[in-house]
Amino acid sequence: MPDSALPVLYSFRRCPYAMRARLALVASEQRCALREIELKRKPAEMLTASPKGTVPVLVLDGGAVVLEQSLDVMLWALRRHDPLRWLTPERGTLDDLLALVAACDNDFKPLLDRYKYPARYPASEGSARDDGARFLQGLEDRLAMSAQLAGAHATLADAALMPFVRQFAMVDAAWFDAQPWPRLQAWLAGWTASELFARIMAKYTPWQAGEPGVSFPPA
Repeated sequence: MPDSALPVLYSFRRCPYAMRARLALVASEQRCALREIELKRKPAEMLTASPKGTVPVLVLDGGAVVLEQSLDVMLWALRRHDPLRWLTPERGTLDDLLALVAACDNDFKPLLDRYKYPARYPASEGSARDDGARFLQGLEDRLAMSAQLAGAHATLADAALMPFVRQFAMVDAAWFDAQPWPRLQAWLAGWTASELFARIMAKYTPWQAGEPGVSFPPA
């Protein structure tokens, strides 16, 4: 059973923001008590800690500190322990990585939403895909210089962007596979076939009040 002193992570397996947080927790070897939630039945304990009601939420020090944004969770974990050097890119700086994450979150994510959910955004699917493709072409161009987005080894930016690129690719896999993005396609395939990705995508039953949560990362 998880140690009651561990940080508590409220998560939802398929949420890309929660995925990036879990990736950083695994990469940093930071243990926590994971509480898988159901989006239609968000637990009162999570909403008390973070009324915004979205995941991930990382509760520290028994609730004295609450991290409500995925990037904050990533930075907290990696600044404590970063054996894979996700905060030290071979090309550029940490600020450059953060700028790339911001471009994903502020520019690409809204396009992904419009492309993935066309019924919510009438007559916007085509333009959203085209605009999103331009962002992905920029990633393809970056990957022409190195195996990962900022050098030979993965960084925070790779982990933060991958779940959203994966979602975009899944909307129409045949279309994505037909695009002239061999490096991006190989990059995504490498991430999704990795042991790291397999560890963060383990399935858990929804958390019930009174339980401590599941020890995470899994062995």
